[in-house]
Amino acid sequence: MDRALLGIEPFEICSIRPPTENCSLTFRLTRNCYWNRCKFCPVYKLGARFQKRALEDVLADIKHARRIDDLLFDEGVVTPFYTGNVLARADALAEKIRAAKGEFLPQEDESQEYGADLDPRLAWFMQWFKDKPNLRDSFSHVASWRVSGGQTCFLGDADGLILKPDFASRVIDQIRTEFTSITRFTMYGRTKTAASVRTLKDLKAFRKAGLHRVHFGVESGSDEVLAFMDKGATSSEHIEAGIRTRDAGLSCSVYVMPGLGGRTLSQAHAKDTAAVLTKMSPDYIRLRSLEIFPRTPLEEAVKNGVFTEASEEEVVKEIRTIVEETRCSTEILSDSASNLLQVGGRLPDDRDAMLSEIDSYLLLGPRERKLFSIHARLQSFIGQYGGISYDIACLLNPYRKADRLDFHDASDDELDTLIRMVRSRLMP
Repeated sequence: MDRALLGIEPFEICSIRPPTENCSLTFRLTRNCYWNRCKFCPVYKLGARFQKRALEDVLADIKHARRIDDLLFDEGVVTPFYTGNVLARADALAEKIRAAKGEFLPQEDESQEYGADLDPRLAWFMQWFKDKPNLRDSFSHVASWRVSGGQTCFLGDADGLILKPDFASRVIDQIRTEFTSITRFTMYGRTKTAASVRTLKDLKAFRKAGLHRVHFGVESGSDEVLAFMDKGATSSEHIEAGIRTRDAGLSCSVYVMPGLGGRTLSQAHAKDTAAVLTKMSPDYIRLRSLEIFPRTPLEEAVKNGVFTEASEEEVVKEIRTIVEETRCSTEILSDSASNLLQVGGRLPDDRDAMLSEIDSYLLLGPRERKLFSIHARLQSFIGQYGGISYDIACLLNPYRKADRLDFHDASDDELDTLIRMVRSRLMP
């Protein structure tokens, strides 16, 4: 093997990114989340620490990614006429280089860092997220980006706006130099940062640097819910961030979380969220129904009786309120596996169609809703992972009839158990 290939190195990938960036090329400008207090969020609750990365390290990662991209083309793994199993061929090339470098043993499972008693549900999710990607991860990442068009780039981790615009400008300039096909750059931001740390001039500088869109986790428009969840932002800061971002010429994409108010604040959460969204007028509203994860403060709140999870019906009613009462021109997307209903469309044009779809579910009887839920959740699982995992397949065996699943003889308790199990494995 050419000695130059021995210099091929992995680079840091953003495991946590918006669904629209699943096939984007990603680079980490920061590591993890400096706030990391939100009760509902499981992402950085296992010891991850926030770090701002040095500019030279980020620029080096861009060079590493470019070398991998060049090699994938040179070796015919990706071509203008993508054929064959590209990801398998990328894996094979990465393993060939690792073997040549003497890296014969696979990297240790990162979940072992958290102890043998790691909750099975968290263990399931941890296999998809790596803080230190290896060569195979990096090759697969670049190949997936190329196969998907090679036009988008996401800059992570949790709040890129905390960095100075000049930092982002240097990074984006280098990425554009190395990857000329990229036409869109996006990042996560906190509304608190956009409203209270960054001036309008700063945000315009991000736009001038080449940033196109900021994804904000609004979650709720209710100050009571935001305070309970320790979100670290208020409804007025949400509104200011949305207005300021749009005034800077940046696309504004926000995430809201039906169910976050629990049973007690369900409709107040929905109504206040619609009111905030109306004033923010974001380009996109993305629905992320609440899931309660192990080892989060919210799970403790449930155990202690201070938070009661809303039912699926209550969550759907919240979505209905958001669709009905949000009064701005925007697009609603249901691009999360956590959502029971895949409701989406433009407001105000598609409002009636979305409400009709929601009402069709609400008109179902209790039993029909359970049957609807298990089929919808399984479909989401297959869509997210490409098939059914072994443990869920074992649970489904009693309900297999020939080449289909039949749940009509299942009891309500059995259906509830199946629904909860499948939901527990879906990434939001």
